[in-house]
Amino acid sequence: MIDSSWLTAQPSNLVGMLVSALAIYIALMVCTRLAGLRSFSKMSSFDFAITVAFGSIMASTLLAESPALITGVAGLVTLFLIQSATAFARRKSYRIERLVGNEPMVLMAGPELLAENLNTARVTVDDIRAKLRQAGVTHRDQVRAVIMESTGDISVLTKASPMEAWLLDHVRDGDKVMERVARAAEHKKD
Repeated sequence: MIDSSWLTAQPSNLVGMLVSALAIYIALMVCTRLAGLRSFSKMSSFDFAITVAFGSIMASTLLAESPALITGVAGLVTLFLIQSATAFARRKSYRIERLVGNEPMVLMAGPELLAENLNTARVTVDDIRAKLRQAGVTHRDQVRAVIMESTGDISVLTKASPMEAWLLDHVRDGDKVMERVARAAEHKKD
């Protein structure tokens, strides 16, 4: 005979799970409102790890018998405090930003693909082509730079308008793009 106990649940267990689900959801919403938009915005690897931990705490609180609701709420609050403290430290220190966040990098400087950076970012030439098409680029000579952002997004900067060097501060190989801009400006003078 097949044991069907895994298909059933005691009504009191279901009520407890429903109350816990509602309470942990409310706790998550309160923490999210207090922490601000950063808590679920485009994520760095640290933010992603914290988000996975949120899910794990919520699942444990809902489904396991041992973690009490208050333990789950305390876990969520603790993670939000850690995330907020880390975000504050990242704003105050570039070293901490580099330690916790991903460094943006140039994947394409002008029409030139930077093979080493493509390998580091695990991006294929086909990925770059797709992003160029999405940006409306019809020829590689229109490209000023393609950048893998710290969030994992890929940005395409075209030559359609002048570019300020500030945009490439703290971008790996951003100097290669600015060297091309300077050479192009000198070439126009000649």
